[in-house]
Amino acid sequence: MPNGAAAVPVRVGFLQLPRYSMIAFASAVEPLRMANHLSGQSLYQWTTMTFDGKPVAASNGLSLAAGTDIYHAERPDILFVCGGMDVRLSFDKPMMHWLRRLAHQHVILGGLCTGSYLLARAGLLDGYRATIHWQNIAGMREEFTRINSSDELFVMDRNRYTCSGGIAPLDMMLTLISQQQGIELAAGISEEFIHERIRNFHDHQRDPLRLRIGLGQPKLIEAVSLMEANIEEPLVLDDLARYVHVSRRQLERLFKQYLNCAPTRYYLRLRLTRARQFLLQTTMPIADVTLACGFVSAPHFSKCYRDLFGVPPSHERRPRLYSVRHDSRRVSGHQAEG
Repeated sequence: MPNGAAAVPVRVGFLQLPRYSMIAFASAVEPLRMANHLSGQSLYQWTTMTFDGKPVAASNGLSLAAGTDIYHAERPDILFVCGGMDVRLSFDKPMMHWLRRLAHQHVILGGLCTGSYLLARAGLLDGYRATIHWQNIAGMREEFTRINSSDELFVMDRNRYTCSGGIAPLDMMLTLISQQQGIELAAGISEEFIHERIRNFHDHQRDPLRLRIGLGQPKLIEAVSLMEANIEEPLVLDDLARYVHVSRRQLERLFKQYLNCAPTRYYLRLRLTRARQFLLQTTMPIADVTLACGFVSAPHFSKCYRDLFGVPPSHERRPRLYSVRHDSRRVSGHQAEG
């Protein structure tokens, strides 16, 4: 608590899913450690857990010792689901029951990187604002229509804290520490980590295009933004040029100069990339993906997809070599109900 009041430690749990993002996890736990160090108090206690208590490898191949399994874990005040690659393969009914039970017990639930997906799959983000890594936003918006999906770095909506991943959890945890312990402590932690400023709710995930071409070409950025907002019903090039107040020829020149392709080619690639996100991240039928990405003909969609990615859309739905199997690893006597 601020003003030097005696602190009751806030208990934070980190549920590590296979192939979770190590940088997102570290960015979340290190501010807690530094808060204790700078304050000279035990403001936060944290523990790591996995489904069965056995270590799981992060996406970088490293494994950390798990503190406990989900059945023996002490109930935390806040639980963060640490996701990363192939998060859809971590879906498990007993884990869903456990997460829902924590929600009923008024535990604050959060997701780091793609951990938000598991909360969404459990129905625990319905009616909330939430975010996820930018590569997964399109899939979340399509699959979970009851969630107000945001492209912000992090969202703290009532008792749900979701974060985009990377180093964004650092900003979210600093914001949390600021709210719970005071801005001076949060600022001190930021300085210790050589973090020039604490990004807040108004900061959005970076647009890769802006990083590539900078802010000196607003017409091009506006045109691409319109393309991204009109995937299901693509705009014709003449309308696109009119909306951004340039001639068609000038628009073609901008795309050629800065993106080395024609606008129509860039637009097609955007739609196919969105289609690939849907195929990999959702269970949408391929026919629905075809329509959602602006293709009226399934054969045309399949041909364009194969031309760009080298495989047909159906190939993306084949079982992958990597899988997460919990059935043989569950802790005896602690099966979740249901």
